[in-house]
Amino acid sequence: MIVRSVKLLAGALALALLGGCVSPKTVDYSAYKQSRPKSILVLPPLNDSPDVKATYSMLSQVTFPLAEAGYYVLPIALVDETFRQNGLTTPADIHQAPANKLQEIFGADAALYITVTEYGTSYMLIASDTVVTASAKLVDLRTGTTLWTGTARASSEESGGGGGGGLVGMLITAAVKQIVNSSTDAGHPVAGITSVRLLSAGQPAGLLYGPRSPKYGTD
Repeated sequence: MIVRSVKLLAGALALALLGGCVSPKTVDYSAYKQSRPKSILVLPPLNDSPDVKATYSMLSQVTFPLAEAGYYVLPIALVDETFRQNGLTTPADIHQAPANKLQEIFGADAALYITVTEYGTSYMLIASDTVVTASAKLVDLRTGTTLWTGTARASSEESGGGGGGGLVGMLITAAVKQIVNSSTDAGHPVAGITSVRLLSAGQPAGLLYGPRSPKYGTD
């Protein structure tokens, strides 16, 4: 009876462990490898968070990981001005523009569509956490085909950050963080981490290396 109970317990534990495992995302890169874009047009991100700073904070961070991955990224300021001159002033309108029209205007091989779903700091009694979550898709502007999709998240509390000093110390730390975060954009550096996680090449389910990378064609 005891042996049977132990076996049942072991089986339940195994199922719990299996249930907690996250299978790596599988990506079909066939269209991506056929397209092999060289230049990328980054569209102003859609902002589904309550913080109005999310769009341009994220937009200002994405050039670095894309360039590091080996792609030519059209200059953000030039792209923004071109959209304004063509009467497109909001991310929602820009994301609705036909792919072939974007290709005609900018001459880029692909466009990156980003949506920010979380951006900013949430405050609790003894803690605060700044979170940025974003998703993206890379679209071939010549065919309208989606080449890749991905999601990433970063948090200011990932490094732990639990200070000592008991409850009073935690309350003081939370109060200081709230004052600092209220006077600065605490989400901006976290958005930088999110953009690197989202758009770096050479990681599981990530972007492929671009033609300017020495690792081009190895993935």
